[in-house]
Amino acid sequence: MTLRYLFSIIFPVFIIFMELKGLNFSEIITALVAQILILIGNSKTAKSRLIKLVTKYPESYIGHKLLAKIYEKEGGMRKAIDEYVKLVDIKRNDYNSYFKIADLLNELGQKNEAIQMLENLMRNKPDLYECSILLGELLCEQSRFKEAERVYQEALKFRPTDFDLYYNLGIVYTMLSDFQMAKEMYEKAAEINHRAYGANYSLGQIAFIQGDLEIAEKYFKHSLYGELEAKAYFQLAKIYVLKGEKDMAINFLNKAIELEPELLAMANQEKIFDNIKQHITVSVKMENEMAEEEIEEPKADHYLLKLERKAREYLESTNVLVRDMNEQHIKQKVEKTVDKIFETQKREKEKNKEKEEKQKELGSN
Repeated sequence: MTLRYLFSIIFPVFIIFMELKGLNFSEIITALVAQILILIGNSKTAKSRLIKLVTKYPESYIGHKLLAKIYEKEGGMRKAIDEYVKLVDIKRNDYNSYFKIADLLNELGQKNEAIQMLENLMRNKPDLYECSILLGELLCEQSRFKEAERVYQEALKFRPTDFDLYYNLGIVYTMLSDFQMAKEMYEKAAEINHRAYGANYSLGQIAFIQGDLEIAEKYFKHSLYGELEAKAYFQLAKIYVLKGEKDMAINFLNKAIELEPELLAMANQEKIFDNIKQHITVSVKMENEMAEEEIEEPKADHYLLKLERKAREYLESTNVLVRDMNEQHIKQKVEKTVDKIFETQKREKEKNKEKEEKQKELGSN
């Protein structure tokens, strides 16, 4: 009797009440069943029920949303995009679905379309963090660094203590050759996260470029405990060569190559190591020869990782260029000094010769 009463009176009244409130009971039940099916791994049945739901109720927001997630999980990006587009049509201020469309377009390789959508989204929702990050990365990928800078700077207004924004700006300013601004951004990133080994390493590179060996040494030592340990030892070896601490340079160079054997090839190309190359251990050389065949180029799933490495390489090449220019400048300065000495000596000889000739003339007279 209780069940009869429940199903014949309570449920119908409840359903009528929901309908009056604008809620579709059939839609809610189907969506609930579909979610349960998805949880137990039966996406095929869930998809079938949801397709029937959106066919019957084309304006079903929850139906299209669940379908979009299923298609995305299955790798059907085009179908997922179609569903997200329908969600935006149903709810114009659905900024998350709008972002998902741009994100999926990016995954499909349609970078320009993704950038256009993200720029439109930023105009309507400037505080959407994920949008700022993705747009900045896509602009960097196309070497549009000035535009990426504006995107990240705008995002900082809403998240002034965000590590990623400062770190990304450090990379952007590095690629723009604005090393002073890059330094400021990396410093702020390092303040937010003291374990930011990448930021400390880049700060070391910038200090090296600026000729401040003490500061460079400090930052490279801070980056010794992360994934950049080998490269930090390599940079420290250079610093100790310049400081005239030969034993320390040899020790750190060997440590770097032991951790990362491919650094041996780089060491052989660096003029700065010419006087200590013979002290690289034989065992490391042998290991490196074997490793050259085995080591493959690391694959970066994320573009920012590639850009991060590119920025470090750019700082390194700039460092070498500055050092070569300094060496050339010193060489030219020495040559000028030597020329000046020879010129002075030549004039002195000529004066002495003239003096001797005058004395001979006076003596003959």
